[in-house]
Amino acid sequence: MTATRDHGPLPGLLLALTVGTGLVDAVSYLTLGHVFVANMTGNVVFFGFAVAGVGGISWPATLLAVGCFGAGAFIGGRYGSTRKTHRGQLLAVTCGVQCLLVAATASLAAYAEPERRGTQLAMIALLAAPMGAQNAMVRRLAVPDLTTTVLTLTTAGLFADRTSNQVRLRRMTSILAMLAGALIGGLLLRHSQIATPLWIAAAVHAGCAVTSDRLRRRDAADSWG
Repeated sequence: MTATRDHGPLPGLLLALTVGTGLVDAVSYLTLGHVFVANMTGNVVFFGFAVAGVGGISWPATLLAVGCFGAGAFIGGRYGSTRKTHRGQLLAVTCGVQCLLVAATASLAAYAEPERRGTQLAMIALLAAPMGAQNAMVRRLAVPDLTTTVLTLTTAGLFADRTSNQVRLRRMTSILAMLAGALIGGLLLRHSQIATPLWIAAAVHAGCAVTSDRLRRRDAADSWG
């Protein structure tokens, strides 16, 4: 059903969010104690390592990320669940909230002391919650192969499934978008301040929110709502 549904501009916007995910996870993993705020599969594995006492991983940080991610997914899943919400509106509202929380995290990184453990935990919480909301939103949008945070099934499908070139291109583009975000985030962390990739991620979310809101007001938006 979702394979033939008109998704309008959603694929492009979700690819932009995938780049944002790479930026955010680059900050969380490389500067906040080897914890992901978007990839919960990695955190579950890391939590096992932490409990085993190997890898120098903090189990409180990992557990905090999972808990805040879950809280964000719970709240995001409730938005629009009791009434029909245009998919463009759902994307715009979610991205708007994400922009505010990621910008708040960037402000912490810029003006607080990101080396302090308390600041790092606050940053993890502020980043994990909006990423959970993003995942809840993406599940409701149901655009094939564009999960924006997890690439395991996308990568498997790229090699395992017999599909059209269009589907292969979409899957490959999703993988490259995540790679681009991680690469840019890593380079910025290497040559700039911690806050820089977060400001860029906030700008990505703001751009997606504004673009989605404007496009959903057009008559053609009825076909992909």
